[in-house]
Parts: sequence; structure tokens; C-alpha cells
Amino acid sequence: MTGARLVTGIVVMGVAVPLLLFYLLGLQTINQLLTTSVVCFFAWGIADLLAAVLERPRLRDRTPQGALRDWEQQKKDPTNQ
Repeated sequence: MTGARLVTGIVVMGVAVPLLLFYLLGLQTINQLLTTSVVCFFAWGIADLLAAVLERPRLRDRTPQGALRDWEQQKKDPTNQ
């Protein structure tokens, strides 16, 4: 993860989106704002992690059926990896 990507994620998902949700949902306490901020930032972090995993060359352009087929072949022959 690059520095610019991290800063953008913190500003957007840790500050802007929670403030918008806080206003639109009519929340009133600082605890609700902080909880919303943490949840949004955590969800962004998990989504970014999963996106980074799927960008790996061996997983790119892979169908679910292809992944299941490879997994079944590995179960049958664990020495062929």
C-alpha cells in the first residue's frame, strides 16, 4: 500500500464518510461518530486487503470454477504444488 493511498483512505473513509453518515443519520454523540469512523475505516482496510490479494498474478483472471478445480487437484495430489 502506498503512502498516498493510505492518506486518501484515512481522509475519505476515516473522516469524510463518517461525518456524512453522522449528519445524514442524525446521530448526536461523539461516541457514535467515533464508532462510525472506526467501522468505515476498518471496512475499507479489509476491502483493500482483499483487493491486494486478488491482484496477485496467480489469482488474476481466475474463475471460481477454475479455483475449485485447482483446489480439488491439490487435495488429490498434495505433492504437486
